Amino acid sequence: MGDLNAKDEMDNAGYEDIMGRHGLEEGTENVDRFANVYALNKQVIGDTVFPHKRIHKTTWTSPDHGTQDQTDYIYINKKFGRTMEDVRTKRGAYMALDHHLLVAKIKSKPKKH
Repeated sequence: MGDLNAKDEMDNAGYEDIMGRHGLEEGTENVDRFANVYALNKQVIGDTVFPHKRIHKTTWTSPDHGTQDQTDYIYINKKFGRTMEDVRTKRGAYMALDHHLLVAKIKSKPKKH
């Protein structure tokens, strides 16, 4: 999981193999650096693959509830990318942070001996 304060854009041109088209619309100057690091490490950004309402994608909300951002992400090795079934935020979970809990649903098959 990461927090680079880099918002992934809806346009994933050039990064189709590591990110989906379902991130929030805004982007920052850190997007290219952010995507290049994870492309180099052969990782997939799980949050951008699954379509959800905006409320289930935002990981941070300002104290006045006027600004919402998606700055926290779950990364998984590309080899295991298809094991991820869903990624969404859980807004009701109490944490002493200003970020919402980000949860990934992963299916796994036990290894046979």
